[in-house]
Amino acid sequence: MSYAIIKTGGKQFPVQEGQTVRVPSLKSDEGSSLEIDALVMGEGAKAKIGGGKVSATVIGHGRGDKIIVFKKKRRKQYKRKQGHRQGFTEIRIEKI
Repeated sequence: MSYAIIKTGGKQFPVQEGQTVRVPSLKSDEGSSLEIDALVMGEGAKAKIGGGKVSATVIGHGRGDKIIVFKKKRRKQYKRKQGHRQGFTEIRIEKI
């Protein structure tokens, strides 16, 4: 089965055809298709480095689970609580 390693949003993701992946937010509409540069493509030991494209379809956008950031310094009456939800785009890999 062929695989590829794509880079988007400053992160790298290993993908296969038909797989859905959550990547950092992209400015694309739902249902639109896009092409992403592949760092590595291949099957097993026949991997090829660079120069490939992976076509994908945008399924939807959303926000991840809430993460609590809590800071405290003991005996100093210092506490800070902050929440954060990271946005994502869910894509389906169509062709490698």
